[in-house]
Amino acid sequence: MTGHGQRIRPGLVGAPADVDVVVVGLGATGAGVALDAVTRGLRVLAVDAHDLAFGTSRWSSKLVHGGLRYLASGQVGIAHESAVERGVLMEVTAPHLVQPMPYVLPFTASTSLADRALTRAGLRAADVLKLSARTSSATLPGPRTVSATEVARLAPGLRTAGLRGGILGWDGQLEDDARLVTTIARTAAARGAVVRTRARVLAATGTSATLRDEVTGAVHEVRARAVVNAAGVWAGELVDEVELRPSRGSHLVLRGDVLPGLRTAVFAPIPEGRNRYVMVLPQPDGTLYVGLTDEPVEGPLPDVPAPSETEVGFLLDVVAASFDRPLHRDDVVGSYAGLRPLLHTDDGSTADLSRRHAVLTSRTGVTTVVGGKLTTYRRMAQDALDQVGLGGPCTTATLPLLGAAPRAELDALEQPTRLVRRYGADAALVLATARVATGLGDDELLAPVADGVPTCLAELVFGVTHEGAHDVDDLLDRRTRVGLVPADRARALPAARRALDLAAPARHR
Repeated sequence: MTGHGQRIRPGLVGAPADVDVVVVGLGATGAGVALDAVTRGLRVLAVDAHDLAFGTSRWSSKLVHGGLRYLASGQVGIAHESAVERGVLMEVTAPHLVQPMPYVLPFTASTSLADRALTRAGLRAADVLKLSARTSSATLPGPRTVSATEVARLAPGLRTAGLRGGILGWDGQLEDDARLVTTIARTAAARGAVVRTRARVLAATGTSATLRDEVTGAVHEVRARAVVNAAGVWAGELVDEVELRPSRGSHLVLRGDVLPGLRTAVFAPIPEGRNRYVMVLPQPDGTLYVGLTDEPVEGPLPDVPAPSETEVGFLLDVVAASFDRPLHRDDVVGSYAGLRPLLHTDDGSTADLSRRHAVLTSRTGVTTVVGGKLTTYRRMAQDALDQVGLGGPCTTATLPLLGAAPRAELDALEQPTRLVRRYGADAALVLATARVATGLGDDELLAPVADGVPTCLAELVFGVTHEGAHDVDDLLDRRTRVGLVPADRARALPAARRALDLAAPARHR
């Protein structure tokens, strides 16, 4: 399907005025709704006021969770749903984007016997859930207890004084959450969905939407059989009956040499926080993500949230307590924060709120899907479309996204490793597209765009030609994640501008 269907475009020029479903929001859930709807045989217009993955979906921990935390709080149903959807992503829909991730939970002298027993029991229960979800142990091995010597080998730099061994577990890891969203949206477009960014919904009912083209300023009226509000934490701005209690989850970005040799994720225990951890997550590009916090958010919601200095200090302090090397504010080369669209309840902190999702119908007939988390986006989309009641049955659990292939086939591809990690079997398409669009040779197209920035020009060009990138922000902050480190972003700006110029003729074909 890579050469057929629609192209993702900014603005509303040429967009249809009569469809079956209008989807509002192009995060993971909205893109998932668009894909689900079009594969049910429906005519789809999916829009976002900004860009693909502009909101919460690009600010995650880059993990595909199996639900361990939900088990610990007794939310067995949510944990099972998470385990099922993790298996779907890793083995069917996106094995090119989600990789098995080993992680270590260290035990120290301060870890009580009760806490150790509780952690082991939780991981065993999570493994039972994995098996009940029919995820192969070849994809995700079971957890096992490891000695202090093995913990130190798996996670160099951990404090060995007082180390009492630990547990080695496995979960799913996304190199790039925004790339998952972009791939879902591109798959929907390839199937015939009309996917438009820079298209703001001014008003909506269950059978119509008024949109403004943010490129031209023109207003566009659309008739529909259903309107699905998948605007996440901003869903209440379209449907005021939706009540949320947003919380902010913040992460730090460190260079890999701050904790040299670390290749396994580490879950560093939070003092006085039973079964809560700060995660240190090594990335394929040589950086480390450290997160995350859980802070309630009051007042107007920013388009791009930012961590507070209190959160930065907290994350550094927790990690420093587990490692020999002290961490300082200067070690932080980037940071990011996401707003979780948690459903309102009458009591409890945001850290304890359920991550369940809900499908709600407003007085005017708008269907809102809200809550949940990145891992379960596909099930959220399915539930929303089932409630809408249009089209055929859901097939997305067995539908590979563009670029997906069995892991053995991905390993055998001859294209550069980085392209295969990010595009799977479409790596050859990315490079071929860049050759045609620019007339440049592979050496120039595959070279890092700047010192210390592994992104290549071919990726940027493909972002313009096939993924709807409109400007340098789209390219550096969402199609690639160079923007997570501001210094790298500044070095990559000339390459992003060049890609836009080189790919402009191909974008308008």
